[in-house]
Amino acid sequence: MIDVIHDLSALRGHIRKWKQDGQRVAFVPTMGNLHAGHFSLIELGRRHADRVVASVFVNPTQFGPSEDFSRYPRTPEADAAGLEAAGCDLLWLPSVETMYPHGVDATVRVSVPGVTETLEGAHRPGHFDGVATVVARLFNQVQPDAAVFGRKDYQQLAVIRYMVRDLAFPLDIIAAETRREADGLAMSSRNQYLSAEERPRAAHISQTLQSMREAICAGRPREQVEAEATDRLTAAGFAVDYAAVRDRELGLPAAGHGPRVALVAARLGRTRLIDNLEFEA
Repeated sequence: MIDVIHDLSALRGHIRKWKQDGQRVAFVPTMGNLHAGHFSLIELGRRHADRVVASVFVNPTQFGPSEDFSRYPRTPEADAAGLEAAGCDLLWLPSVETMYPHGVDATVRVSVPGVTETLEGAHRPGHFDGVATVVARLFNQVQPDAAVFGRKDYQQLAVIRYMVRDLAFPLDIIAAETRREADGLAMSSRNQYLSAEERPRAAHISQTLQSMREAICAGRPREQVEAEATDRLTAAGFAVDYAAVRDRELGLPAAGHGPRVALVAARLGRTRLIDNLEFEA
């Protein structure tokens, strides 16, 4: 039976006992409304630790003024059942007051330079400050030995890795492969917002990423590949924020061969979707 904890002292009591028993703890932070992709993170954490903790917290500091924090789906009972089935030992369900005891507007914030200033950071100002702030707090609360993040949020993973190195958090970051639907669409809580007509078209994003990889590997110029990807998605009905090829650190790729990542963010109707594809060029 999974333990569902709302009180910080109770959370720390569980973690303390496990560590006194010599057990390694893995942590999976989420915003809830969980799906198979999230549950695969639990399973991966179990392979790296004796105990797995997940959190569900819809974090207000990472929502922009045009993003509806109140609209984000909350499904705590279904989340707890799914986590238990996936092998999670403890669900941490903090309140906003627990996470931000001085209030959201008076909180100490964590800001990660450089990697947050492009792509998602350019289109969602302040978003990654909110992500870094809440994840740093969660790390302090849970005190994990390892934390699991999905590769679908590629830039978020890069931000967390930077913060962990810079602030010397004593934990390992484990990156999980993106789980996909049969047609290639990356699993996401946002997919439920797609209409019946939009859902098949959403697979154009993963198809476009594949075409970007093929074009770069064939030696096509990066700028041309990005422009063609944008045109392809626009023709399919998307409003494109970016279709970009970067190196693994999210800088502009140097000339020659090396590791690359293609990234897309685009809206289909009211739903904003992101995805990426890592490859060697």
